[in-house]
Amino acid sequence: MVVASQMKQLIGMKTCLLFSQVHYIIDLQDSQISVCPDISRYPYAKDYRRISPFLNFLHGIAGSSGDSSNTGQDPEFAIPNEWFRFGLIPAGSTDAIVICITGARDPVTSALQIVLGKRVRLDIAQVVRWKTSSTSKDEPSVVKYAASFAGYGFYGDVITESEKYRWMGPKRYDYAGTKVFLRHRTYEAEIGYLDINLDKTNRSSLPPKKPERVVCRANCNICATKPMSSTEIPDFGSKESRWLTTKGRFISVGAAVISCRNSRAPDGLVADAHLSDGFLELILIKDCPLPHYLWHLTQLAKKGGNPLNFDFVEHHKTPAFTFTSSGSKESVWNLDGEIFRAHQLSAQVFRGLVSLFASGPEI
Repeated sequence: MVVASQMKQLIGMKTCLLFSQVHYIIDLQDSQISVCPDISRYPYAKDYRRISPFLNFLHGIAGSSGDSSNTGQDPEFAIPNEWFRFGLIPAGSTDAIVICITGARDPVTSALQIVLGKRVRLDIAQVVRWKTSSTSKDEPSVVKYAASFAGYGFYGDVITESEKYRWMGPKRYDYAGTKVFLRHRTYEAEIGYLDINLDKTNRSSLPPKKPERVVCRANCNICATKPMSSTEIPDFGSKESRWLTTKGRFISVGAAVISCRNSRAPDGLVADAHLSDGFLELILIKDCPLPHYLWHLTQLAKKGGNPLNFDFVEHHKTPAFTFTSSGSKESVWNLDGEIFRAHQLSAQVFRGLVSLFASGPEI
C-alpha cells in the first residue's frame, strides 16, 4: 500500500510529539510510505499526486484534520480509483469527523486504523451557491463540498466573529459564540426540503426517534446497506418523496452530514445521524426567547440530552434542501469551518462518496 502522509504544520512540542507517534506507528507497517511532515494544506496533496509516477497504485492520503475539511471543492482533485481512502489524524479545533469515524480524538487510534487498512464510507454534501447577494444578477454558480456540517445564522455569525480573534486559538469559538448568543439575532428565510417517506424506502429499518436513539457505530447496519451506486444520487421524482417549504424567522439553519460529536457536544447535533445513510439532518431553530435558546444549547452540551425536543426546533431527515434569504443583508454560511457567502443556495448529499481509513466508532 502506498500512502502519502501530510501532517498539518503546527507550532510547539505538541506537534513534534504528534508527528513522532504517528510516524512511528506507520513505520511499523511493511509498506512503501512517503511522509511529508511540513505540508499544511491540501494543494500539496494534489501536486504530489500529479507528479507521482505511481498514481494508479496510490491507495490513500493520510492528513491532519484541521479547522475545515471542504478541500474536495477543487475540480482538479479526482479520486484515482475506487479503493482510494483518506486518513485523518486529529489536529484541529473540534476534530468532529475523526471522533465520528473512530470514536476517539486520539492520533494513535487514527494511525492504527490507517495501518490496519480499515475502511468506512462517508456521505458528502454538495452545496451550490446560486446568488451571493439579493442584488446579484447573472452570477455563475459556485460549488463547494462539506463532509460534516453547513450552518447559517448563529453558525455563520460565530465563524465570522471568530476570524477577528484567530490569535486566541480554539478559545476564540467560545468567546465569539458568547458574543453572538447575547446579540440574539434572527434571520428571515425560506427553506425547501425533500421530504422522504422512509417507511416505503430501503430505510424502513430506521429506528423511531422516540423513545430510543440508535447511533452509528462500527458495522452499522444502516450504513452497510448498499446503495444503487457508490455515489447514489437522490431520486427527486420518486413517488415516495415531495418538496415541502417552510418560511419564517430563524436563529439558525443547520445541515449535518454526520452527528458532529465533539468536546462541546458529546452526542453531536443529532445523536442518531449516520456516516453513510444518504441523508442530511436539517435543523431549523425558529425565533424564540433567549432563555429558551439557552436551554436548547445546554441540552446540546449535555450527554444524553435532547436538543431537538423543543417547539421552536424543526428536524427533518432529507437528501436535499434549498435556501433563500429574505433579507437584504449579507448572508454568511459556516461550511465545515470556512466562511461561505450565499444569499441563495441548494444542497444535496451523495451517499458514501468517499472512503476513509476508519472502522466507525466503538460505542
